[in-house]
Amino acid sequence: MSLPQPGSGRSVLAVVAHPDDAELAMGMRLLDHVQAGDRVRVHCLSAGRPEKDDGEVRRAECLAAAKILGIGGYTFSAIPDTRFTDHRGAINAALFDTFAIERPDIVYTHFPDDQHLDHAVTGDEVTTVAMREASDLVYFRSPYSRNFEPNLLFVGTPELLAAKRAALACFASQQQLDMPVFTGLTELAYRQHVHHRVVERFPDGAHGAEMFRAVRQIVHATRHQRLVVRVAGLPGDTPSGSS
Repeated sequence: MSLPQPGSGRSVLAVVAHPDDAELAMGMRLLDHVQAGDRVRVHCLSAGRPEKDDGEVRRAECLAAAKILGIGGYTFSAIPDTRFTDHRGAINAALFDTFAIERPDIVYTHFPDDQHLDHAVTGDEVTTVAMREASDLVYFRSPYSRNFEPNLLFVGTPELLAAKRAALACFASQQQLDMPVFTGLTELAYRQHVHHRVVERFPDGAHGAEMFRAVRQIVHATRHQRLVVRVAGLPGDTPSGSS
């Protein structure tokens, strides 16, 4: 079995607490994975508040956004919104089922230090499963993340940002999504963490950034044809220069 290399069809899984979390945090990165030939899935642990009966609406919004971003699979669990702390066992079971669909090479999820308890529990539980079931684990920043220090910045393009904006526009039920604000934060992100002398060397068309913290990345050596080195004096070896 050959090991997956960057851009050669890796399995990418993003696990989020709520609809729109993935698109808001990493819409550009998801689309870039798709365009690189990776297989991208999103699993959402909650589809909305049961008392509001908005689950079907929010599922439809997710699927519409997925079509824009090219996401191949968008699945859901039925964990009650705002009640994740009471359902850790169900979350753990749901995650193992999700990982079993196709064992992911890369997993993205919430940074566990988050003011929103659903985000914090999601980050904790995904970490537990991903550290034994996936190669790479990467946290993204949520609006309520605390003490988040990125060590991986994805710099997008105007086209990727436009697609992200279009995907977020699918979530019409979420009036709190202030698109001008979130777009402005995306455009500012890399300038918060990268020295201006580095920014000056960015390629033309670099536009906005999404911030991540890599927890684990496994890099395999390039598989070259094995070079056989013969040592003079060993049986069957011919010293250099001999006929």
